[in-house]
Amino acid sequence: MSIRVFVPRDTTALSLGADAVANRLAREAATRGHSITLVRNGSRGLAWLEPLVEVETPIGRFAYGPVSPNDVTALLDSGLLEGNISHPLALGPTEEIAYLARQQRLTFARIGITDPLSIEDYRAHTGFYGLEAALQREPQDIVEEVKASGLRGRGGAAFPTGIKWQTVLDTPADQKYIVCNADEGDSGTFADRLVMECDPYMLIEGMTIAGLAVKATQGYIYLRSEYPLAKEILDEAIARAEQAGYLGDNLCGSGRAFHLEVRLGAGAYICGEETSLLESLEGKRGLVRFKPPLPAIEGLFGRPTVVNNVLSLAAVPFILAEGAEAYATHGMGRSRGTLALQLAGNVKRGGLVELAFGATLRTLMEEFGGGTLSGKPLRAVQVGGPLGAYLPESQWDLPLDYEAFAAESAVLGHGGVVMFDESVDMAEQARFSMEFCKVESCGKCTPCRIGSTRGVEVIDRIRANQNREANLALLHDLCETMVDGSLCAMGGMAPFPVQSALAHFPDDFQRAANGDRS
Repeated sequence: MSIRVFVPRDTTALSLGADAVANRLAREAATRGHSITLVRNGSRGLAWLEPLVEVETPIGRFAYGPVSPNDVTALLDSGLLEGNISHPLALGPTEEIAYLARQQRLTFARIGITDPLSIEDYRAHTGFYGLEAALQREPQDIVEEVKASGLRGRGGAAFPTGIKWQTVLDTPADQKYIVCNADEGDSGTFADRLVMECDPYMLIEGMTIAGLAVKATQGYIYLRSEYPLAKEILDEAIARAEQAGYLGDNLCGSGRAFHLEVRLGAGAYICGEETSLLESLEGKRGLVRFKPPLPAIEGLFGRPTVVNNVLSLAAVPFILAEGAEAYATHGMGRSRGTLALQLAGNVKRGGLVELAFGATLRTLMEEFGGGTLSGKPLRAVQVGGPLGAYLPESQWDLPLDYEAFAAESAVLGHGGVVMFDESVDMAEQARFSMEFCKVESCGKCTPCRIGSTRGVEVIDRIRANQNREANLALLHDLCETMVDGSLCAMGGMAPFPVQSALAHFPDDFQRAANGDRS
């Protein structure tokens, strides 16, 4: 009987040699006369263990990792195909790995388990159940279900998804659109990529349900150009979904239509802002639009448009399949459901962690992340991408909740968590944040365009000990001007990391650029 062996094919695993591991396994198994079925699954999200090889046994899948091609011979000698756990790389039953077992995986329940491109595999793990339920309901009923779930945008602003959908549904038009913001550009984030590379039908299903909810018949996935594998997988998944009747003019024989295309971005961070994204999708330069009108009323090509992040849309199939209450029972306060957190930076165990809102940042970094990779004490953490605040230890017991973070002038954003040990220079990090805004600004408004440029210059003068106190006062004023006067969140949030570094790590701004005290 053929034994199923799983080797992931996502970008992280491939970059660490997964193809070479898969090829070596296939060759050596054949040489030894073993019959195996090699499944190129998605990643489980345990990045520090990639490539993670799993073997299907009568009592479940056993995991080994991180596996290199040179480990394959010894693993086979040790009984890899029999689920032997005596080898040093053996991790035991996959589902019992503590990093996985302590999570609450709703959106990411399938990643690493299924073949990403197999519709049969997807259906065998509750795939398209949500779409089938949606096809039996009226648009308003679908919107009400999403409202009741408490789902909020996972792209940063945390706006209630159901309210946005309601606006689009209530706006009459001959054509409406669903746009997925897959321009994942925040530092330390990769959850969107994992959805698209490891469970693409979930995103397709979520967008199709959104189309049914607001009476939209056309969808676009605006994908960052730096994700070529995601593009390849999505294109193939869309083609297969069309052939199987889950996309096209006659969804599952219902007579209703929804079409979907992938469009590549052009490497501009600002196109993660929804109106700039729409400009780019229309073939224009990615400049931020004035609001009102809102995209929900006049969006893509002037038509009512739902613009949601990958994770927002990916949560929808679960909500329609299991019901709003099953989703809303997780979380705290107004933050319902789960959040995909991504551990990166100076971290021992980097990867994806899906938890119900309410766990603390300290729990995430210590119990899941295992502290710093360097072994040095953790000093600061940036949550929410390059525009998120730097948080000192006094704030690590904050619950992972939108309102709790906002109360501390911090943001959860897309869930990226970048850790720094005691060797970090926070004045240098503040400069990096301001320079990032300078480079990535669309240039439409003066506070962002000029403020970020002047901000870098002022920080450089502070670090060079040039009239330090006066320049510190100037930097504070400049940050306030950018927050209050910028057209969009790019300029409005760029000061957050600078302000947090000034507030919590003031000593770093009292050093000259060469590191000497003055």
